[in-house]
Amino acid sequence: QLQLEESGGGLVQAGGSLRLSCAASGDSLRSYTTAWFRQAPGKEREFVAARRWIGGTTYVADSVRGRFSISRDAAYNTVYLQMNDLNAEDTAFYYCAAGRPIVSTMRTVGAYRTWGQGTQVTVSS
Repeated sequence: QLQLEESGGGLVQAGGSLRLSCAASGDSLRSYTTAWFRQAPGKEREFVAARRWIGGTTYVADSVRGRFSISRDAAYNTVYLQMNDLNAEDTAFYYCAAGRPIVSTMRTVGAYRTWGQGTQVTVSS
C-alpha cells in the first residue's frame, strides 16, 4: 500500500526558497500521478502542482507559475516541490498526493486517493 511522507517545510523570509520532499513507500511512484496541494488557515485545500505519470507532463497553478516547479526522482521514489520567490500568500500546510486521475480532474482534491500528513511552510514578510 502506497504511503507518502512530506518533509522540508519551515520558516523562510519573503523572497526565499524552499524545497519540499515527498518520499513514497510501499509502491513505486512511476505509475501514479503525483501532486502538491496546500491549505491555509480558514481556506479550502487548493491545487499547487502535479506531475502526470504518463509522459511526465507537469501542471502548476496560476498563482505559483514561474516560481514553483514539481519534479520526481525515480531512483529515490520521491517527488519534490521547488518553491522560489516565496511570499506571505504562500504560507500554508503543504500536502503531497498520489493517484491516477484523468487530466480534467488533476487539480481536484477528490481525484487523489493517497495523501501524506503534510508539512508547514511559513513565509515571513
